[in-house]
Amino acid sequence: MSERILIVGAGQAGMQIAVSLRDAEFDGTITMVGEEPHGPYQRPPLSKAFLAGESDEESLELRSPAFYVENNIVVITDEQVLDVRWDAAHGTAITNTGREVAFDKLALTTGADVRRMDVEGVDLDGVLYLRGLADAKALKSRWDAAQDVVVIGGGFIGLEVAAVAGKNGKTTTVVHRSERLMSRVVSPTTSTFFKEAHERRGTTVLLNTQVSRFVGDGAKVTGVELADGTLIPADIVMIGIGVVPRGDLAAKLGLELANDSIVVDEFARTSDTRIVAAGDAVVMPHPLTGKGQVALESVQNAVDQAKVAANTLMGVENEYHAVPWFWSDQDTMKLQMAGISAGYDETVLRGNPDEEKFSVIYYRDGRLIAIDSVNEVLDYMAVRKALGAGQTIPSENASDTSVKLKDMVQD
Repeated sequence: MSERILIVGAGQAGMQIAVSLRDAEFDGTITMVGEEPHGPYQRPPLSKAFLAGESDEESLELRSPAFYVENNIVVITDEQVLDVRWDAAHGTAITNTGREVAFDKLALTTGADVRRMDVEGVDLDGVLYLRGLADAKALKSRWDAAQDVVVIGGGFIGLEVAAVAGKNGKTTTVVHRSERLMSRVVSPTTSTFFKEAHERRGTTVLLNTQVSRFVGDGAKVTGVELADGTLIPADIVMIGIGVVPRGDLAAKLGLELANDSIVVDEFARTSDTRIVAAGDAVVMPHPLTGKGQVALESVQNAVDQAKVAANTLMGVENEYHAVPWFWSDQDTMKLQMAGISAGYDETVLRGNPDEEKFSVIYYRDGRLIAIDSVNEVLDYMAVRKALGAGQTIPSENASDTSVKLKDMVQD
């Protein structure tokens, strides 16, 4: 009997494992189980092009329906794997419908859920989150009729929605509890730039601000009350305060977890070597240094780690050594990031933020570790390539815009 592989989770990582297995000429059975009533699709456009009406549902599909038929990949939608039983070397997954799926090897790509708020009025109509396609459709269905939009959270998703709202002429307010925007992933220089840039476009940005409750007229939200008693009118409230990794099934399987994330090694193996995991649900060794544990919520990581996981399922050990990269489109501002800036002890500003065209380059112990680039794709590509080759750029020269960054790279 041919080998059977079960993939729990039908997002970017799950899709990539299936594709990589077939690309490697795996001829066994591949079954993918996803909780949403759709096949695998792209999430990043939901807060940008899809919300702005520049893309539709069909354009989000990662593959056409015919692809799964042609490649003999079984996709079970609208079902959740609740439990897994092992019998010697084989397993059986049980879904919420009672369906049983037999397998020999298991991949977990369970992703993450939105982090939810627990305040009065959070259940009012018009108080929304944005993680999946259903969330995006709910937001989009209210979009044209809304004038006052309040975004809770100053991370990527929140600022992307705010940018679309502002561009559409809506009265837009961003409420952020921290002292600066995107503080978990960018430098103070980058945070300050985005605050000022959004304000130039007419968005109100409130930092160090707590929400007390959401108020409504009957069942519909009409405003956001802040801790100081200020009431902000709202036809739509979009909450984007982060995500929570989905490690519940992994916990049932007795796998090692770290803050609900599934712990994997450089080969995407969990603490049970029969099981691999990839994507937003995992923590892994730093992909460039191999040290510590990092969580990377990005398409790049989902794809690259899934390729490693597929190799492991095939019995081929290839360590994960991809350069992490991220992006965020906010109106005319394209933020591109490469590397992991956590732990930096020096930054160099290259270019002029007032011109909305600059880079912030990060160093630790004199070595290049990351970059934030705004509308400076050549800087971004130079650093990404240098990091991949284990090279650096001297910090004392990096601010000189008369010389291309790629010409400063050295071992």
